[in-house]
Formats: sequence, C-alpha cells, structure tokens
Amino acid sequence: MECTVDTQHTAARDNHPNRRGFLALAATAGAGVALGGLPAFTASAAPDRPASSPLLSAAAAAKNRLWWQAPADPGSMIRQGLPVGNGRLGALASNDPAGELLTITDATLWTGGLNDTLLSDGQFPYGRADFGSLTLLARLTVDIPEHDLGSVDGYRRSLDLAQGLVSASYDLSSVTYERQIFASRPDDVIVLHFSQRGGGTYTGTVSLAGTHGESTTAGGAGGCASFGASFANGLRYGAAVTARSGTGTVAVSGTSISFRGCEELTVVVSGGTNYAPDAAAGFRDPSVDPERLARTKVLAAAGHSARTLLHTHVADFRPVFEQLDISLGTSSAAQRRLDTWQRVQARHTDDVPDPELEAAYVQFGRYLMVSGSRGSLPMGLQGQWLDGNDPDWMGDYHTDINLQMNYWTADRAALSDCFDVFADYCLAQLPCWTDVTRRLFNSPANRYRNSSGRIAGWTVAISTNPYGGGGWWWHPAGNAWLCQSLFEHYEYTQDRAYLEKIYPLLRGAVEFWEARLITTTVTDASGADREVLIADSDWSPEQGPLDAKGITYAQELVWNLFGNHRTAARVLGRDAAYSATVEGLRQRLYLPVVSPRTGRLQEWMSPDDLGETTHRHLSPLIGLFPGDRIRPDGSTPKDILAGATALLTARGMDSYGWANAWRSLCWARLKNAEKAYRLVVTNLKPSVNGSNGSAPNLFDIMDMGQGRGIFQIDANLGTPAAVIEMLVYSRPGHVELLPALPAAWAASGSVSGVGVRGGFVADLTWKNGEVTRVTLTSVGGRDTTVLAGGTARRVSLRPGGSVTLRDLGRGGGTAAGRPDAVSSSRSGHTGGEGR
Repeated sequence: MECTVDTQHTAARDNHPNRRGFLALAATAGAGVALGGLPAFTASAAPDRPASSPLLSAAAAAKNRLWWQAPADPGSMIRQGLPVGNGRLGALASNDPAGELLTITDATLWTGGLNDTLLSDGQFPYGRADFGSLTLLARLTVDIPEHDLGSVDGYRRSLDLAQGLVSASYDLSSVTYERQIFASRPDDVIVLHFSQRGGGTYTGTVSLAGTHGESTTAGGAGGCASFGASFANGLRYGAAVTARSGTGTVAVSGTSISFRGCEELTVVVSGGTNYAPDAAAGFRDPSVDPERLARTKVLAAAGHSARTLLHTHVADFRPVFEQLDISLGTSSAAQRRLDTWQRVQARHTDDVPDPELEAAYVQFGRYLMVSGSRGSLPMGLQGQWLDGNDPDWMGDYHTDINLQMNYWTADRAALSDCFDVFADYCLAQLPCWTDVTRRLFNSPANRYRNSSGRIAGWTVAISTNPYGGGGWWWHPAGNAWLCQSLFEHYEYTQDRAYLEKIYPLLRGAVEFWEARLITTTVTDASGADREVLIADSDWSPEQGPLDAKGITYAQELVWNLFGNHRTAARVLGRDAAYSATVEGLRQRLYLPVVSPRTGRLQEWMSPDDLGETTHRHLSPLIGLFPGDRIRPDGSTPKDILAGATALLTARGMDSYGWANAWRSLCWARLKNAEKAYRLVVTNLKPSVNGSNGSAPNLFDIMDMGQGRGIFQIDANLGTPAAVIEMLVYSRPGHVELLPALPAAWAASGSVSGVGVRGGFVADLTWKNGEVTRVTLTSVGGRDTTVLAGGTARRVSLRPGGSVTLRDLGRGGGTAAGRPDAVSSSRSGHTGGEGR
C-alpha cells in the first residue's frame, strides 16, 4: 500500500505520478512520523513518577463524578459500559462484581486499505473487506464467582471525570470490596485494581480473548497471557495481560491467570498494532512485534504498585482535564440525591433545569476527548469504544460533518492539544489523498469529475480510513471543510509553526478548487447579468440532486478556504502572487441568495427546495456555523440573515443528536438562547428502546428504526461546543460574552479556560444574566474587542499578558491588568493596573 504523487503546482497533470514525486510531497507535507507527530505503539522510556499524591479529595472529586447503582449488562456494553481511555487504547467496563468485563479497542486496529479501485459509477467500494473497519482488539474478563451480584449490598459505581477513573464498590459478608479501573497514557496500559476493607479475599481467573479467532497462550517469565496475529492487509496486532498480588497466590493456568486468597489484586493489560502514520512505509512499522511489545509494557507496569500507577496516571490526566471549569448554576438537593441515570430521566420527565447535570454533560464530552484523542488516530464515529467488530459505517471518519464536529469542542473547551491528532492524521493521509485524487477523480464514470478536465491538489471521499483510502462517494468540498477546521485551530492558538505544518493541506485544497470552479452567468436582483464562479456537479450532503452545480455548501466552504489561504500565506510570507490570484477567484465566487418562493436561504441554485425541508444536515448554513460570514451584528444583509433564520427554523428542533448539536450551535450564533438550550436538553433526554437521546452511560444514541439504536460520539462532543458557544462567541478581533445565555443558567455561573479565536483565553463569571468579571489572557493574540451587555471594550495585550474587566454591563466597567495590558472603551481609555 504505497501512494505516489507528483508535487508540481500545475492545473492539469499526468495521472501516473512517480516515486520521486511522492517522496517530495512526503518531505514537505509531513507524511512521516517525524513531521506528522503521531506516535505509534512503540517502546518508550519509563515515565516520570510523581513525588507526591496528585489525587483529589473525595469532596473535590465529587463535582465531576457521575455515579450509578447497577453494573452494566454484558449484552449492552455500548449503552451501559463506562469508558476509559489513554488516547490510543479505549475500553468499556461492566463493573459486575462476579465478572468484570472490559471490551478493549485500539484506535489503529483497522482492516482494509487504500481502496483505490473505483466501482462502475466512479465511486468507492464501501465494505469491511475493501474499505475496512475499525475493530475490537480484545475482551478481558476477571471472574470472581463468589461475588454474585444477587448476594451483594450497597452496590455503587462511578466515573471520575477529572481523574480518569472508573470505580465500583459493594458489601459482601461484612466486607467492603472496591475496584478501580484506569487507562494510563504514561505507562500505556489499562489497570484494574481490586481491594477490600474488612478481611475479605479474591479468588478467580483473568482471561484475555481476541475477537478474530486468535489463540491466547499463557506462561513465560512474569506470568503473562497474550495473543498475536495479523490481518489480511498485513497489519500485525497483539495484546497481553498479567496480574500481581502481595498476598494469596497468582499463577498461570492453561490459557488464563488464576488467583486465590488475594487480599488485593492488580491486573494490567495492554495491546496495539504495528500501524505507523507513514504513507511511504505503507502505514506499517515492520520492526514492531505487537504481542511482544504488549508483554513488555504490562510487565514493566506491573513492577510498580497500583498506587504508583494510579498516581502516575492522575498526574498526567488531571492537568489536561482541569484546564476548563464550568458552573451553570446550582441544582437542588433532591436532584443531587439521584444517581446519574435517574437525573437524566428526571430532567426529561419533570422538565426542570438541572444546571449541574448540564455542566457535567459538558465535562463528560471533554472527558471523552482527553481519553480518546491524545497521541494516536483521531476519533471517528464511535471513538475508541466498541462492543464488537461491526460498528455502523465501519466506525470511520465521515468528512461531511461528523469528524469535524468531533473536534469543535477541543479549542473552545481548553483542549487544544487534543486537536493535534486531527491535524496529524490529515498530514499523514495527504500523500495518498493527493495521489488518489489525481489518478481517479476525473474518471469518466465519476459524476462529480471536473468538467474542465483539469485536476490538481487533493480531495477526499465522504468516508476515510487510516490507510489513505476513501469509501462511499467522492466528497469534493470535503477538503475545504477539513481545512476550515485545521485553520480554525490556528486562529485559536496563533501557532505559526503549526500553520507552517498544515500549509501544504491548505495549498493543495486551493489548487483543487482552482481547477474545479466553472463560470456561469447569474442575474442580480437589479436585473444585471454578471459572471460568477461556481462549484462543479456535487451533492449537498446528504440529500437532493446528485449533480447540482453551485450548491451553497460548496460555495461557502470554498469562500472560507480561499480567505484562510490568503491569511496563511500572509502570516508565513509565502506565495504572494498565487495568493493574489486566489483572492481574485474569491471575489468572483457566487454566494447564496434567498429564495423568492420559500423565503429561505437557497441550498441549491434554485428557488425551489429540492430536498427534505427538515433534513438532518444543515449544509446550506455552513456560513452561519462553523463559518461566520452570516452573523447578526449588522454586517450581513438583512434578507440573508432572515433567510438563514427561516431555513434553520424549517429544519426543526428534533433530530439525531449530532444534528441537534449543530442546530444548537446555529441558534447560539443567532443569539436565540432558549432554542439553543432546548436542543442541548433534547440531547440529554433518556434513550428508550433505541430512541434518540442519552444512554444510561451518557453515550449518544441514534434511532435507526425498529427499536435499534446505535452509538455515535459526535453529539457527545458537539453538544459541549454548543454550550460554550452560548457563553462565548469569538472570531479574530472580536469576542462576545454571554451571547445566548438561557434563563436556566442566568442566575449565576462561571466558566474558565474558554478558547477565544485570535489567540486568547477567557475566564468569566456572571450574575442575573450580566457579566460581572472577565479575565482575558493572551496565548499569542494582541488586539481584540470584548463585547458584553451592549458595551464594547478594546483590549491590547502582549503574548502572556492578561487583563480583567469588571461589571461590563454596567456603564462600561473597570479594568485591571498587567503593565503589558491596556483596555479602552468607546467612551474613553482605561489603563491596566500592575498586579
């Protein structure tokens, strides 16, 4: 599986690029591990161990703790299992006293490959055998037969979001038994620790089973059970487990590990593949023996006490999670007495705001981001949490909303480092995306081919895998949307080195559209004719005609792409002449108008609605969110703003979770707080018999009909972004506080660590719907305007500087800051006070 590509910047080129061209692109675009930055499953130095305990007190941990009064049913792990993850490995835990079950997933355990043989219609095959699928690595069970659930009392399990820790406890024969489960990034293992108070012991077995017919063997130095195998595509993988106790006996027995009379027990499991984010190497590292490496990792970790492993994990996890704190108000004592699933049900049944639950839902999304998006592949449709080998849509990367939504929360919610895997994935795939585009996109069978016959740059399919492959249909505008997410990360961080790294992605996408745009004539409202540039034949995701030209979705994305390229070229001091050419194209782009028949923003270049009025996708509103060309601040023509609002209204208020999250974000942009809030609450409603809503473990469930509901993680990650957007809206040079604060949260609240486009972080508090204090800290930004309560304040900071503004809604407020910070209002200038 090797991609070849010619990197010359020409509008039309040969469809048989050479090896030298590929290596040139790999060198400039970051195809290898060094530039892409994606670490594989490899040996690593021993991690630093904390000198003191990083654990939170029980009272401090309670704020971010979810809890339940029953274990998961092994047959319903996706709805009831509690997730842990170290960014690469993910697991769902059942917490059954007599039979702990972990379903373990490695983000790189993919079947399939490049998938570069098109079907007769010019589109991609899309099956598990050709495109491939994310699959389950292993099932780990810890059987303790004497601890039958029917015999225990006081059962409780919890998910500590701030410390990345699943716990369970129960009483049996006057003994309190406890277990803790966590996925350690520093040690690259999952740890299960069983303890007790009152003189009890554990007796049972530990079993590790693969899910593809592998044979587990046990024995050897250290007493491990392990397996290793490979897929038909050549990917090697393996897993290993070991157990330790200072009391009783632990021994290898057949293919499992037995333990008897142990007062405490520590089980350590790890696994992985030889996947490497390097197209030149066929996305494999042949030097890695995954089974052997897994054994090495578990034995190294098992050489330390459970306490040491826990402290090492928490010292890594807590600082990342605690970069954002949020309070949306105080819940009642009655609400607090309920467990998490009872609270979800009560919130829906009683329709009474539960602000602490709603804040916890935000933090749960952030927890999934920290657990699933550090140091490996990005999260796809289910993240790193499977319960079998047949995830819907292969658990892939959908590029027409779902992958992008997964990362809307990262920068907004103080998890910018978790965005890195998204960018590194795109960089690693770029050589193959470019190669496949240039060889296959203009196939005569492809209904989306460029009618000009020209081809350049790169694009993607609707579905992508980690081998450079596409699945389902071509998605011409997918490159522009990926680049919008990539560039927005720069807007938050102002990281010039990062911008340099992603520039080949931006440039290649621009080249693709330079070759793809076609000219047509439109008649303005005045009756005048003018020539404009429009996108060639395309499909507005995922509805309507299959061959429409100038769809609003593509026009908006390309308008953003060209503008972002102009900014990147200017910041980097590159391609000035080419940038000017692209800006000229941008000025000629057709932008959507309002239909005289429906009063809504047109999705197609037609006054008629050619699809479903209430369709799940908001593709024609891409200029409202995630773009911000359309905004309610007087800069957008009134008819366009009214047309966008009418279209959003027509789409409805009840859809799949991810669609509700997108709707909420759009209503927040329109400053309609109550509609934005209602959609957040809709996603919190309990899922019953597969209906849309939240499962008992808070995973978002999509109703597929006939009582079948499936898990998709995008709503869990997109809804927190909507909550943040209701509290802080930003674009470079502008930040607005509480733009869409609903009545349910208005009494009092606070949020700290919110990312602000333009290179700032905001911490704010409010009372009675008004901002009482905001601190703005520069992470690279220098100038911005802060708007709150109708008052605008101009702030200038040096990187690292901060300024605090108070009582913004009360006559302009006051400012305090470091000597390198100043703020000014429209009525005058206030200097910063040193502190």
